[in-house]
Amino acid sequence: MSEEPSQKSIFSRFRNLFFNKKIDDNLLSSEPQDEQIKELIQNVINIKETIVKEIMIPKISISFLKIDDDVDKLHGVINDTRHSRYPVLSNDASKVIGLLHVKDLIDIVGNSREKFLLTDHIREVKFVPETKSVTSMLEEFKKDKAHLAIVIDEYGMMVGLVTIEDILEEIVGEIEDEFYEEKNDEIIKINDKEFIVSSVLEREKFEEFFEIDLNCPEAESLGGFMLKKIGHLPKVGEIINLPKLDLVVTSADQRKIKKITVRVS
Repeated sequence: MSEEPSQKSIFSRFRNLFFNKKIDDNLLSSEPQDEQIKELIQNVINIKETIVKEIMIPKISISFLKIDDDVDKLHGVINDTRHSRYPVLSNDASKVIGLLHVKDLIDIVGNSREKFLLTDHIREVKFVPETKSVTSMLEEFKKDKAHLAIVIDEYGMMVGLVTIEDILEEIVGEIEDEFYEEKNDEIIKINDKEFIVSSVLEREKFEEFFEIDLNCPEAESLGGFMLKKIGHLPKVGEIINLPKLDLVVTSADQRKIKKITVRVS
């Protein structure tokens, strides 16, 4: 959940593409000078038919804070997960009551921890329906100068979150978070029973870490194993059940798997 790229330049380049009723087929049929331009145009066409539910980060993969967390608890979560924004839950964890931006904690450095209240630092958070179109969501982010929204279902229950980064990545590809260093062998621990793993993690390293034999020597990475096992490019939410683990696709696009949530049973 990172800072967005320069919004003005990106929106000015893509606005007309998003909201034109028609895109000339000749743009796709003629040979472009740059293959990336062709891919960009195709991504814009695809995203016009996409809804928020299809690109959101599912609830199971979100790192939350609780309104009664102290400084030490916050530091532990932020240090382990390395995001720049966190949804904040009520005491009973029944609802999201706000959003914490990590930079808003700067003013507590050097202050007494006894005076710290998370309620003094949270911001208002947006709620959007899971059926909202991605193009409409992008325009709303721009209008409200917002970066993140909580996604709710028809009953008003939280099902995930969406960021401006998630939308832009559907168009231009992966965008790195300024507070996050991508590592090919990364395994992020959420708790003792749950981890988020990069799809490019080497299969052998995954097997060693989780003490399991995937019995798939032809797969070089965890993402390769998922593709082999499922038999197609999986969508977010698809799951593989193993004797000791459940593997859930929690981030993917039209081209590849990105992140996999591993639940230890």
